[in-house]
Amino acid sequence: MKNADFRYMQPLNGNFCRKKRLFVSRTALYLECGNVVTMNLEKNLKYIFAGVALVIALLASDRVSAQQDPMYTQYMFNTQTINPAYVGTWNSYGFMVLSRMQWVGIDNAPSTQTFTFQMPMPNEKVGVGVSLINDRIGLERRFGLFADYSYKIAFGNRTDLWMGMKAGFSNYSHNLSEHVLYPGTSDPSFNGDIDNKFMPNIGFGFFLNNPTYYVGFSVPKMINTKYETEGNNFSVNGEIRNIFMMAGYVREISESIMFKPTMLLKVTSGAPLQADISANFLLREKFWLGATYRSGDSFGFIAQWVFDKNLRVGYAIDLSSSSLKNYHNNTHEIMVSYELRLRDQKTFVPRHF
Repeated sequence: MKNADFRYMQPLNGNFCRKKRLFVSRTALYLECGNVVTMNLEKNLKYIFAGVALVIALLASDRVSAQQDPMYTQYMFNTQTINPAYVGTWNSYGFMVLSRMQWVGIDNAPSTQTFTFQMPMPNEKVGVGVSLINDRIGLERRFGLFADYSYKIAFGNRTDLWMGMKAGFSNYSHNLSEHVLYPGTSDPSFNGDIDNKFMPNIGFGFFLNNPTYYVGFSVPKMINTKYETEGNNFSVNGEIRNIFMMAGYVREISESIMFKPTMLLKVTSGAPLQADISANFLLREKFWLGATYRSGDSFGFIAQWVFDKNLRVGYAIDLSSSSLKNYHNNTHEIMVSYELRLRDQKTFVPRHF
């Protein structure tokens, strides 16, 4: 959100409650209050959506909660970050780099950089990997490093059940003193910083797949964590338990065209259910083209090129369907992945998940 400067704004008409709880997600702001809040939001609407509502609410709040797991439009190609059971499913050494720039044009808008690596062990029943996530929302900074482990149970007919575990830590910092307050206003909540807070976490997941479909369930972070300033005058829930359910299916339409619908559900306590739905077409095993929809937030398009069966380059754009659409230049996402085939792998099997 924008680090708003109040010096060039007119006061809002209305009354804020004295004590409130602000829930911040990557798609909306939710405000819980003991009494009704009435505001005239017609004036200065651009500034409000850019961050005024966030900062004013912080002035009167004693607690902030956040839905922190990053969102990805290309989630169907980036499953490892939310489900550790996915590692090993490539049956190769795999690298993936992704950069997401949300709400381009708004200062300090959310941005995420992700790196993952996975590989199968020699017995091909175990997969291991690592996930690195650098995430920024406003003045908040998070860096996460997690190790992933999975074990495969083969059911026959090329159907496998992968069971995974994730363990690692997140590092959090928030420079509260950089927030710009209304001239002449002071608030003890902004006297201090939250700097380099170290929080370990663990998660688990399941992934059932064969060449034509997959179904998954995961909780990548089981422990709810809270960060506080040294004087305990400001606190934020840095990690909240999210539950993910995912599914996808591939159907051959012709010799050169395949169709793949996918779905991802995200459940978070205190927030609306988030559903991501996509429809993708694979042309001649070389080019993916698809459309996506995220409930209550956006719709978008995906394109991915497959070079020499090993290198993939993908691009996605999100077009906001909420009231924020008039105040930014959409959301953009770039992904690059590369696979190193095993030396004893004699035949190549195209990977669609």
